[in-house]
Amino acid sequence: MDVMDREILSDTLKNIDKKIEGLNNQKIKAFFESLGLEQRDDIAKDYLNWENILIVVPSRSTLNELKKYKYSISRISFIANPNAEQIHIYDFNEWKNSTRNKTQFQIRELLKTNFGGSPKISENRDWVKLMQKNHGS
Repeated sequence: MDVMDREILSDTLKNIDKKIEGLNNQKIKAFFESLGLEQRDDIAKDYLNWENILIVVPSRSTLNELKKYKYSISRISFIANPNAEQIHIYDFNEWKNSTRNKTQFQIRELLKTNFGGSPKISENRDWVKLMQKNHGS
């Protein structure tokens, strides 16, 4: 194969890769639309610019239901965050940077208030409500 053939092949492969990337972006958009994420204001609109997308789901059952799409759609990863109330998306690089050199315990603590986790307010705890009812009677 001479130099000219290699350049033509290289250009052809680059064009095919661009088409594949475009089709995968369409898959991601369709997937997010099916999850109702496109209509939400809290979802970043530039997610297709991210190298990889982290999809945070609120439960293991949701994770198991959606995980099968990981194999047919490139650039997506999943984690379950039981502290999340709904599905969220993040730049996977943000996740890697936040969890680098952290223990499992530290990551669980991080998930309580980040990556979809909602801070728990002591007034919302059931035991606090029970104590308030007992003192009020």
